Amino acid sequence: MSAGTVALVVPEGIGIPSWDLYELSIPCTVFGKPQPDLADPWYDLRLCAMDTGGAGSPYELTVRTRYGLDDLAGADTVIVTSVPDACVEDGEPLPPGLVAALRRAHDAGGRMVSLCTGAFALAEAGLLDGRRATAHWMHTAQLAARYPKVEVDDSVLYVDDGDVLTSAGVTAGLDLCLHLVRRDLGAHVANQLARRMVVPAHRPGGQAQFVDLSVPATDDAGLGPVLEWARGRLDQPLTIEDLARRAAMSPRTFYRRLKAATGTTPLRWLLNQRLGLAQSLLESTDLPIEKVGELSGLGTANNLRHHFLKQVGVSPGDYRRAFPRSPGLRSPGPRFSGQAERDRAGAAEPVGEATEAGRERRARRGAGQQRMAVG
Repeated sequence: MSAGTVALVVPEGIGIPSWDLYELSIPCTVFGKPQPDLADPWYDLRLCAMDTGGAGSPYELTVRTRYGLDDLAGADTVIVTSVPDACVEDGEPLPPGLVAALRRAHDAGGRMVSLCTGAFALAEAGLLDGRRATAHWMHTAQLAARYPKVEVDDSVLYVDDGDVLTSAGVTAGLDLCLHLVRRDLGAHVANQLARRMVVPAHRPGGQAQFVDLSVPATDDAGLGPVLEWARGRLDQPLTIEDLARRAAMSPRTFYRRLKAATGTTPLRWLLNQRLGLAQSLLESTDLPIEKVGELSGLGTANNLRHHFLKQVGVSPGDYRRAFPRSPGLRSPGPRFSGQAERDRAGAAEPVGEATEAGRERRARRGAGQQRMAVG
């Protein structure tokens, strides 16, 4: 096992937006700081950038270094962080010098790595063709549409395809960098390094747990009221026939129009809405898992866990621990619209420490702790 040379790319001819510095700093922290007690020699980090002649705006920085894009070839590992937003959002071409340099580095035997939207650079170079890859979940649809030869997976934190590795966005880059250390220097070194960085050596689940599952925007004004009606009754049994009847359409017409407007089927739309409500309840309340399943319309705790593991990638308990409720925040019950909310007026049973009984139990516990302390 050996560390080797890591070439970190800063794309040619552009400044680095300040909001991208975090992803750039991850490989600098992991590979750039020597750890002689863990492995000696450590990685040889080289920042490979082109001098842009100064910052282009108050929010951009440039890197001055003696290494350029020609130095990518011959490095053991080449890492590309985020590419310019215009290349992702507006389809502007990536710097041709960067694309050519990435191809040369790969041909020379380099291990190619992308963080976040850096996957667009590897894809443009043709290095992801026929491979499974990922990027930030907000941009995976664009990656798949622009590069149809790439098998895009938006559910994982990173993909290791041997000599080409890709990560999801932001902190997922740290997961991948620690994975590289684990591959190169072993689990013990990676675990010790993670401890020093005060991060878990391995996080459960993938980026699916961070994806926004709310309803896609739709221009079909005729569907808006029925979708809002359904979102207020997610705890009740709902079928395509129910939704179609509410929309005054045949089930076939409703299916076709919803699919055209949102890109998803009625049953998938309902599942995503229920999962989104369950996520909100797990984040904002201390309701038991069984109650979350009931209020979100996913049924039993086992059924909730099944769908969470399949669609979100983690269990409801792991999700709640990943998105803990702020201390002192009361546990609001779910809000229902229309008749469903009126049906629950005065009937909902408060739970947790927000109830009077809960406050009394908390007071008794506090008194008991005081007596134990005195004793």
